[in-house]
Amino acid sequence: MKITSVLGNRQKLDGGAMFGNVPKALWQKWVAADEFNRIDLVCRCFLLQCNGHNILLETGIGAFFEPKLRARYGVVEANHVLLDNLAALGVQPSDISAIILSHLHFDHAGGLLSPWQEHTPPELLFPNALFFVGQKAWERACQPHPRDRASFIPELQTMLQKSGRLRLVDQSSHPELPSFIEFTFSDGHTPGMMLTWISMPEHKCVFAADLIPGTPWVHLPVTMGYDRFPERLIDEKKQLLDKVIQEDAWLLYTHDAQVAASRVSQDARGRYLATDAHGDVAWEN
Repeated sequence: MKITSVLGNRQKLDGGAMFGNVPKALWQKWVAADEFNRIDLVCRCFLLQCNGHNILLETGIGAFFEPKLRARYGVVEANHVLLDNLAALGVQPSDISAIILSHLHFDHAGGLLSPWQEHTPPELLFPNALFFVGQKAWERACQPHPRDRASFIPELQTMLQKSGRLRLVDQSSHPELPSFIEFTFSDGHTPGMMLTWISMPEHKCVFAADLIPGTPWVHLPVTMGYDRFPERLIDEKKQLLDKVIQEDAWLLYTHDAQVAASRVSQDARGRYLATDAHGDVAWEN
């Protein structure tokens, strides 16, 4: 089994939005902001390879936005970076057998779509992949609240349904995925977000998605302005961090520009800390 971190497109988003009610005087010690108060973020995906199967965790934001929206949402590159980086690993879109999506916000699922071309509608990429989405997250995407409606891609749900390859998950595992992949669910960021646990022969790791998007958010009280239910998220985060420590697991980060994975520890005051940080992941065992 092999797991590799693969970068998709980068973004620059407002630091205040990313850190919620944390004062800038504090969060700027963790992440630098530009002249527009934006911080650097990545859309990091993870490729699992086992027994001839290529399983992708997320697809990032991709390049589906037209130029005006690309600028509005701070997407750095116009090309589909994930496809380029997969190709560098010798993997084509047609080689992907499954894609696991924590939720369907555009910065996690936009990479399912072809790059923007004027007068050309987007197409669904990855023609041989099954698409795994949590049942509750799917329902939220199909009937979003006015507050988060802009976070979804309306035509994507229709494309996924019409593909015949959509698989909705409401349990801790799925019969069409390997047994080393298990799921837990979180409602704090968005209802039904699916966290993926991977049991490798020598250790466990968990893709925490937007529950803990990067190392600064390991701090228990730190949430994003985008989180629907911050207090619930903090409770869910504590449960996850305690389990990560108990099982000596790795946290995999989707948006941290510097760190792809870390372990977690607690100091003498009980504060959670990201430790043993890795900028990239290329684990094989």
